[in-house]
Amino acid sequence: MTNLERDPALVATDAATERPVGGAEVGGAPSTPRGAIEVLSPREVPLGGPRAMTVRRTLPQRRRSLIGAWCFVDHYGPDDVSTSGGMHVPGHPHTGLQTVTWLFEGEIEHRDTLGTLLTIRPGEVNLMTSGEGIAHSEYSTPTTTRVHGAQLWIALPEPRRQGSRAFEHFAPEPFAVDDAVVKVFLGRLAGASSPVRTWTRVVGAEIRLPAHGRVALDVDPAFEHGVLVDTGTITLEGEPGDGSELLFSAVGASRLTLVAGADGARVLLIGGEPLGESIVMWWNFIARDHDEIVAQRTAWQDRVSALRDGGTPGDAERFGEFPDAWNDVLPAPELPNVRLSPRR
Repeated sequence: MTNLERDPALVATDAATERPVGGAEVGGAPSTPRGAIEVLSPREVPLGGPRAMTVRRTLPQRRRSLIGAWCFVDHYGPDDVSTSGGMHVPGHPHTGLQTVTWLFEGEIEHRDTLGTLLTIRPGEVNLMTSGEGIAHSEYSTPTTTRVHGAQLWIALPEPRRQGSRAFEHFAPEPFAVDDAVVKVFLGRLAGASSPVRTWTRVVGAEIRLPAHGRVALDVDPAFEHGVLVDTGTITLEGEPGDGSELLFSAVGASRLTLVAGADGARVLLIGGEPLGESIVMWWNFIARDHDEIVAQRTAWQDRVSALRDGGTPGDAERFGEFPDAWNDVLPAPELPNVRLSPRR
């Protein structure tokens, strides 16, 4: 899914403080520390495009922009799309990141400039690595009446962010831990592992708990962790969370204990080693400075103009060859009148 926010902020983050530096801040309510757990409240973001939808965004925020290398978390649905025509996201670019798509309901057709054409279903992960540039489209299938899921991004480290494109698909097997049913779609957790390749050490898992269920998970103390609440209510180390909140646990924890409320709960656990690099995020691009963002936007707009006007395609290698099925693609928004330079 693209970041189709109508006025995307240009965000520079400092790896040391994990806060935006200079210029425009990321919107949303400030995070609320509760004991050892920091609770990140979601903000509703209306996405533009032909068929607008609203997502609940918890990363990036004013006070925290990264959890490990995870830099973007959108939670959406359940949305009834039976009369709206469904999710409709034409071709759009990404740079410097890996996109992670995880569905709870519905089906989405993914098509990209690697030649991939695949339908993603609940309980399956799509991981797309942009390298220096890729483009893809996302459409809910004709039989889908409800869409419900999460879109997450992982920032690529140096030098892999300048590398090649890749796409992987994986359906993890569920297994029991204490009262929970767990699916590990990235990294390692509770004796299970995912074959999907990431370029920093991360973890990603879906965890389902019955009413008042409890699970204690041994985790890597070198990781930061976040727990995104999809349904129900939980406590993480005794601190409550619900309603699309993202509960953050800093480096140092070797065990995380989750307890569900009276209605049970479903959550996503994400985590990873701190990235250790400063990044600039704008629209669908991740770079290291403002000039890189400008160059990425220019390269994409050249491709957009070529497709629409039949002109010279410019740097066709930057984002790959457009599929024949694409009659149009999304243009980039205008850049804001601000220049940012990340601190080192």
